[in-house]
Formats: sequence, structure tokens, C-alpha cells
Amino acid sequence: MGMEPQKAKASHANMLQEMPEIGNEISNGNGQVLPLQPDKEALKVKGFSLSSKLLFLTILFVMLSEVLIFVPSISKFRVDWMSRKLELAEIATLAYTQGSPDAANDMFEDILLERLNVQTLALRKEGQRQLLAMIDMPGEIRRNDDIRAMTPVQSIFAAFDTLIWGEGRTIRISGQSSTNKGIIELVFDETPLRQDMFQFAINILLLSLVISVITATLVYLSLRRLLIRPILRLSNNMVQFAQSPDDIQAVITPSSRQDEIGMTEQQLASMELALAKTLSKQKRLADLGLAVSKINHDLRNILASAQLFSDRLSMLEDPTVQRVVPKIMGALDRAVDYSRAVMSYGKAQEEPPEKRLLNLHKVADEVAEFLDLSGKSEIVFSNTVPKDLEVYADPGQLFRILLNLCRNSVQVMGSETDGSESLICRLEIFAEEMGSQTDIVISDTGPGVPEQAKAALFKAFQGSLRKGGTGLGLAISAELVQAHGGTITLLERNPGAHFQICLPAPDHS
Repeated sequence: MGMEPQKAKASHANMLQEMPEIGNEISNGNGQVLPLQPDKEALKVKGFSLSSKLLFLTILFVMLSEVLIFVPSISKFRVDWMSRKLELAEIATLAYTQGSPDAANDMFEDILLERLNVQTLALRKEGQRQLLAMIDMPGEIRRNDDIRAMTPVQSIFAAFDTLIWGEGRTIRISGQSSTNKGIIELVFDETPLRQDMFQFAINILLLSLVISVITATLVYLSLRRLLIRPILRLSNNMVQFAQSPDDIQAVITPSSRQDEIGMTEQQLASMELALAKTLSKQKRLADLGLAVSKINHDLRNILASAQLFSDRLSMLEDPTVQRVVPKIMGALDRAVDYSRAVMSYGKAQEEPPEKRLLNLHKVADEVAEFLDLSGKSEIVFSNTVPKDLEVYADPGQLFRILLNLCRNSVQVMGSETDGSESLICRLEIFAEEMGSQTDIVISDTGPGVPEQAKAALFKAFQGSLRKGGTGLGLAISAELVQAHGGTITLLERNPGAHFQICLPAPDHS
């Protein structure tokens, strides 16, 4: 007996060591403890930031789009360049077809070829080819292009062929003449065309770079304002909130945006607000648990002293004392066990049930005897459990389950009588074996369970059935029933409250 205070102090110290510090860590529900404080090093951007990636990708995609534009553009430039040369050649042919015979002399021919920058000028009309002008030594023709018959794809391949192989190459092109009703043919060195195409490509490249930079800058600034800055605001708020998650003032204030960012801000604000309230509530519960542990420590010392006095009383030979002392001793032992259970509940866990085969009828009688229902004339207790019904459960935990439910009924009906003898106050425990489970029903004729208490009936500090109650009795009972693999439910019956406990039935095979 003298060791009980020391055990209480040790239990108290163990509980304080095992209690997590609110605000620094939280359990994820699977037994793992996760830190609430973020790692500041992990929040630093490693490598390129999102803004840098966005700017680079914007420039890259604009350049790719310009490349897609460049391919048909360079093809069209080549076709337009040759078409203009054919138009100038068409004007020159008028000097031969409609001019005076004196115009067709060697000097005029040389000037014409020099101005057109061609080697030969010919006109094919009505199946006959007429050579109008030619230099002394034209080059070997390496390529023939008919402007009239070229498709867009052929024009693209021809343009890149000129860019790659056009240096110093002689080609022949032909096109329709609108004035002479014939086909004009030109033979010339492709080098000037290639040079002009390269100059055009350089201009396109420079223009593309300018457009890319301007477009990327505008897109970057727009997305930074619309997307990057709100994301940074969200991440900064997460860091600040993680530093003090129980502070409601740290909850983000949603903006007036109605897009996805606005919805994210609203959801984050709701989540942070709920978490802040939960942590604030847990902190108060932790403070309450610390106070309860201190009270529990002193209470166990008092119970230890009471056990000493009970031991002394048991030495008396008075028959009444000999009959009462064992009950007092049993009550004190259960009180010590409950005191130890409070410490277990403070650690948010119960000891695993040590199941034994029990006579449920006798357990119900023990509960009635502990509540002294036999001496209460205003409450009629009825134990209708079959006397041979057996259950497979932890003796102490099953007793606590029935005791919590019956005590609630006694307290509720006792507060309703007010000395009136007309009220019927009856408490009944009934049980039967249904296949693979045993159903236990605790019924009373009290006022029943209030509607506002049904939503959180088995939650600690929320499901109280009477004014001034803590709601711990039902929460502990539900936890113990679940540990046995069973269920506890409130039956919708009138009058009174009716709780049904379903436990796995013992295997008699």
C-alpha cells in the first residue's frame, strides 16, 4: 500500500514525458508524428525559379513558332524574287517583239542582260523557242524551276536547296508572259538569290528575337502578376502559419478573385482556420489533461490512504463491517484502476483488452450493486440477461462500458424525478446471442438523447447527455467497444434512451 503514491508520481512523470508539444508536431492518425514547423532550407528554391523557367519557355516557344513561320516565308520570298525577275524580263522582251529592228543590236543586248543579271533570255511561243539574248559563255544549267507548276511543298524544298547548294550554281526558271502570250525563260547565276535569301533569313531571325523578347516579357509580367505573385503569397502564408498554427490571426485573408487562385485561397483559408481552431482546442485539452494528471496524482494518494483505513476496518469482527468492507475495498480498487485509466486516456490510447469468458448476468449485477440501485426506490433496475449467457471480453473494460452507460441513465433519471413519485424510472439490461455476435441493450425510461447531442454522441467533451456532463463516459465506452471488435449505437426508440452494444460471440465449437 505504501508504494501507491510513488507509482502515481511515476505515472504522472511518464505521462508528461509522453505528451507531445502542441504547435511543434501532430499525429497523422497512423501512429506517426509529423512536424508542423517547416524546414526553412527545404523552402528555398534550388536551381532555376519558376519565373526563370517561365521566361525561358516563353522565349523558346515563340522562337519555335517563328521557325514554323520562317519555313513558308523563305519559300515565298524565293518565289517572289524569281517572279519579279520574270516580270522585268517580260518588259525587256517587248523591245524584241514590239520594238524597231534597230533595237536588237549587240550593245542593247549586253545592256539588257547586265541590267537583268541573267545569262540568257528566251521566249517560247506556239511551240517555238526564240532566244532573245545570251552572253558568250553561259554556265551549265544545274536546276530547272517552272514557276507555274511548283507546289507549296516543292517551293519549300527548292528554297532550302538554294540556301545550301545555290552558291555559284546556274539555274533556269520559266513563267507565263501575260503580254506576249508565251513562256519566258531565264538562265542566271543563283548566287544573288541565295545572298538575298540569307539576308532575309537574318532579318527574320532578328525580328523573331525582338518579338520573342517583347512577347516573353509581356507574358512573363502578366503571368507573374496573375499567377506567380499569388503563389508566392500562398507559400509565404503557409510558412508564417506553420510557425504559429494555433494563431487564428495567421490565417490567410482570401482576395476577391473568382478564378482558380481565388478558390485556392478560400480553401486554404478554410483549412487553416479549421486547423487553428483544432490546435487551439487541443492545446486547451492538453492544459486540461495536465490539470487532470495533477488532480489524479493527489486523488490516488487519497485513495491509497482510504485503502489503509479499509484494511484496518477489515480487522474488526463486526458482521456488518465484514459484509461492507469487501465492497468498499472493491470500490477503492476500481477507483484506483479508473485513476490509472485516466492517465491512459490522457495518452489517447487504451490498454489492449485481455479477453476472458465472462457471465454477463453477473457482470450486470455487479454494475447495479456498484451503483447501489438496489437501495434506490425511485429507480427500478431490471437485469433480464439470461443467467447462462457468456461473453468473451475484458472483465474490467466490459464493467466500465456497462457502468458508464448505466450511470448516465441513473444520473439523467435522477435529475428528472424532483421528488415526484408518479414518474416511472426504470433501467434495464438485456442481452441475447444473435449468430456470431452478442447484442447487449441498455434501456431507460428517461427523457432520451437530445437532438443536438446525437451528432457528436461518442466524441469526448461533446456528446454529454445532461447539463454539466463532460461526455467522456460515452467516448470511453465507444473506444473500449471498438477495441473488442464490436460496435455501439443509439437505437431510435421511445421512450427513453436505448444503447445497443454488439460484441463478437464466443466460439463454443
